[in-house]
Amino acid sequence: MAENRVRKASVARKTNETDIKLTFAVDGTGEAKFDTDVPFLNHMLDLFTKHGQFNLEVEARGDIDIDDHHTVEDIGICIGQALREALGDKRGIKRYASVFVPMDEALAQVIIDVSNRPHFEYRAEYPSAQVGSFSTELVHEFLWKLALESRITLHVIVHYGMNTHHMIEAVFKALGRALDEATSIDPRVQGVPSTKGVL
Repeated sequence: MAENRVRKASVARKTNETDIKLTFAVDGTGEAKFDTDVPFLNHMLDLFTKHGQFNLEVEARGDIDIDDHHTVEDIGICIGQALREALGDKRGIKRYASVFVPMDEALAQVIIDVSNRPHFEYRAEYPSAQVGSFSTELVHEFLWKLALESRITLHVIVHYGMNTHHMIEAVFKALGRALDEATSIDPRVQGVPSTKGVL
């Protein structure tokens, strides 16, 4: 049985390109608070938080006069670091999850292994290169850095869709739900869910 503790962490990251402060709680109620310069990412993180039943606060300033790349990338890094810290030794977690989420005509699937082995696979072809001013290639950048810093295995597949916004929205909803399931505590699990005895 996992010990009773608050699975929550705060991270601050300041570079010449960005200044980010965030707090991530695994066991939350879907509360989201964002103050960033990337409105589309705010929207996606709101969906991720609500569907994962996390609590997430993000304050981020970045060099968006160049583009959104550094801000999106560094928020992914910080969420990944906070998730890894919040999970601790991962005792009692389910570890694996696979979730399909439809969004109107679009269907996305996210598969997670909280493995301590960072790996990212991404299969998505979007009809447009941008949603508003947001570049769709930044979805890959965010997810890859999240997987790397949290040290999870993350597979993301967008099976089909016609509307780019819907397709990305399905990804973030599925990400929240899959991560919620994979990090949930299973009272049957003694220690960590690995024959190695450690994750």
